[in-house]
Amino acid sequence: MSRENPLWGAPRIHGELLKLGFELAESTVSKYMIRRRRPPSQSWRTFLRNHAERIAAIDLCLVPTVNFERLFAFVIIGHGRRQLLWFAVTRDPTAEWLAQQIVEAFPWQTAPTYLVRDNDGAYGRIFRRKVRAMGIRDRPIAPRSPWQNPYAERLIGTLRRDCLDHVVIFGARHLWGVLTAYSRYYNQTRTHLSLDKDAPLDRLIQRRGAIIAAPVLSGLHHRYSRI
Repeated sequence: MSRENPLWGAPRIHGELLKLGFELAESTVSKYMIRRRRPPSQSWRTFLRNHAERIAAIDLCLVPTVNFERLFAFVIIGHGRRQLLWFAVTRDPTAEWLAQQIVEAFPWQTAPTYLVRDNDGAYGRIFRRKVRAMGIRDRPIAPRSPWQNPYAERLIGTLRRDCLDHVVIFGARHLWGVLTAYSRYYNQTRTHLSLDKDAPLDRLIQRRGAIIAAPVLSGLHHRYSRI
């Protein structure tokens, strides 16, 4: 069973054996299972976990306006604290424009070691050349594998569910203002399960004082604090 079903673990095989009338412990099944060789190098998931503090990820989010205009929100997220490091808005995300956003997002010696991105055609030769010139190791994911860029994909999903799905965007300037308000809320207030329910910018615990609620994005969310 172990040889014929490489995806089965000891509990699954143990259950099948019980149904076939074999009375034995699961530990016995585990002892005699075939030991398969592990990959010769670390997996992609392990790479992301081991180098989280030195990785940034990027993605583009399509945002339609009330006039059916197509805008693009470009976001950069740091893996270490899930912080939204940078965002920008454009109607035409060219390679030159994207390269300039990387330069503005990481001035001086603040550039990450690795940059994870998808294979969008917008990340052209000019973009890749600029990234290399900044000493950043470009790490495009495999084609049709969004799971390899999980933090950026999750950020885009959160941005849509928490904000963009509930706001009618009138234009580029309006989208910029909405993203500015939401990024402040996301980094300073919104708690994350992956951070033990802390905010990316390390929200302090307040134990004394009256609780007040400050509306964010016209009451779509609220920021709670004590005074």
